[in-house]
Amino acid sequence: MPKRGYHHGNLRQALVEAALELIRMKGPTGFTLSEAAKQAGVTPAAVYRHFEGREDLIAEAARQGYEIFADLMQYAYDKGQPSALSAFEATGRAYLAFARKYPGHYIAMFESGISVNRTPELALVSMRARAVLEQAAEDLNKHIPADKRPPASMFSAHIWALSHGVVELFARNSPGTQSPFPPEDLLESAIGIYLRGLGLIDPDTK
Repeated sequence: MPKRGYHHGNLRQALVEAALELIRMKGPTGFTLSEAAKQAGVTPAAVYRHFEGREDLIAEAARQGYEIFADLMQYAYDKGQPSALSAFEATGRAYLAFARKYPGHYIAMFESGISVNRTPELALVSMRARAVLEQAAEDLNKHIPADKRPPASMFSAHIWALSHGVVELFARNSPGTQSPFPPEDLLESAIGIYLRGLGLIDPDTK
């Protein structure tokens, strides 16, 4: 690929897209800025016009991922309305769908070791994504007696952890973690068990 240097039309985004591909193929620590520059078709020196180092580049990939993730979660929540239960379950499925469709972003967000507080912009958009799941949990909490309600943030954190575990173990082709059940079925049944424990689903409901 010919070098385009500093005159590349949208160098910053080209570098992010190059990083996403390298992250998907090699992991967040498996590539250098020089490799990202080569993938984008620019000189290594050009990278530093936009990013101080690899972690800054990965942080921007994560920020863009959270933007997509938050929009997807909001769409799932809205589509599940007016049923609080349907909306909540939809956000869990959206997590799995996002991880499958945007693996580079997912890794940058959750497996790179980059703190969501690295930049104000990253912190803000990650909060927006979490807020959707917390709102879905808050909606369901209204159907639980006040003295038995878990905090909405705990409620949503449990489901986030369930979703993340299913993704990591069974939806990412991890070695030695094959399951006889599709990841979607595993997640749905796990959420169902959790909600039955809270009394939100009839124990006799299949």
